[in-house]
Amino acid sequence: MPAFHIWTLGCQMNVADSLKLAAGLERLGWTESAEDTNADLVVINTCSVRQHAEDRAYGRLHELKRRREAGGQFQVAVMGCMVGPKTDDLQRRFPIVDVWARPQEFDPILTTAGVARDSSEGEFWTETFATPTGVTAYVPVVHGCDKFCTYCIVPLRRGRERSRPVAEVLAEIRHLAEHGTREVTLLGQTVEAYGHDLIGDDAGADLATLFEGIERIDGIARARFLTSYPKDMTDRIIDAVADLPKVCEHFNIPVQSGDDTMLTRMRRGYTVAEYEERVARIRSRMPDVALATDVIVGAPGETDEEFANTVALLERTRFDVIHVAAYSPRPGTFAYRNQEDDVPREVKSARLQVIEALHAESAGAINARMLNRTVEVLVEREDEGRCTGRARGGQLVHFDGHKRLIGKLVDVEVTGATPWSLQARQANALMVL
Repeated sequence: MPAFHIWTLGCQMNVADSLKLAAGLERLGWTESAEDTNADLVVINTCSVRQHAEDRAYGRLHELKRRREAGGQFQVAVMGCMVGPKTDDLQRRFPIVDVWARPQEFDPILTTAGVARDSSEGEFWTETFATPTGVTAYVPVVHGCDKFCTYCIVPLRRGRERSRPVAEVLAEIRHLAEHGTREVTLLGQTVEAYGHDLIGDDAGADLATLFEGIERIDGIARARFLTSYPKDMTDRIIDAVADLPKVCEHFNIPVQSGDDTMLTRMRRGYTVAEYEERVARIRSRMPDVALATDVIVGAPGETDEEFANTVALLERTRFDVIHVAAYSPRPGTFAYRNQEDDVPREVKSARLQVIEALHAESAGAINARMLNRTVEVLVEREDEGRCTGRARGGQLVHFDGHKRLIGKLVDVEVTGATPWSLQARQANALMVL
């Protein structure tokens, strides 16, 4: 029986894509290998959001090239966001690659694997769901992005926004529930855009529609969602998160910059005031909500004043988590073609450290407020008598417990807090099933 190995880089959407491809290959008689040295087909699922991710993919390809030159008998497929409409340069650099496949283009890989498929048939992939590997799972609900921020390669690689039918999404979640999944995270580059393009019976459906459907699925205890976009976040979606018991009060809303001029240069499509209004609306409905955000430092033209405005926004808002990255030019984007990467590397590094320190201070203070409180944790794993899971707000929680708790909702009392995790003990022996 032929074997395959998939190596995944990048975001949760890539993880979901890899699991779906694996499910398709297994459905056609292939087995998954834990090591690529034992595989007949090696797939690299790439990310191009940052140069570091591309460099890792290049390094893996060079390793495979050396093995092939030493007589290795295997095929190589490269998929994901590094693969654009034209691959001539990549093909010249890496002739060992047998097939290049853009995101969600699974059929070319199956053809390389010796199983010809025609994506026009339509039924194979819509009815192929990944087997969950744990008690949590990612479920893509909208592919692509229509925002075209100047620095972002995603719309050029994943295309325009395309929402999956409501029934298909809920069917996948029921499949996951039947196989032990307790928590699902609905994915989209801008997840609140879900439903904008749906027609027919699904016309008018939105993210809240999916939340309502999940409430009726037995076995699923929690639902999360990411990544959010302020202009798409309606009051109806906010109210659904506040009112529906299974949906966690946890938002990841990238701001990228706290300066209006920079937001305009980035083509983000909102102002600082509009962003803060959405945050205020969320907190008015859910005072204990957990908020995460993304920030880019050193984007083209960023001045000291613009950076200071970002710092001021972060200090005002007090996020639970701040994901920060230094600007990295991505070939093909508007910024790469039209905006000079003029912020020195040392300035980017210094600004990165400022934001990282802000995150540590903000997250540490927020987590410290949870000391001696009882929180509900979904246990995801156990190692040598130590259980790990997440609270509804996404905080990582560690406590002493048995492996039989995996997949259970457990009340724990918080005994210690850092910016990155919580320490706890079981509040009582009674488990909430």
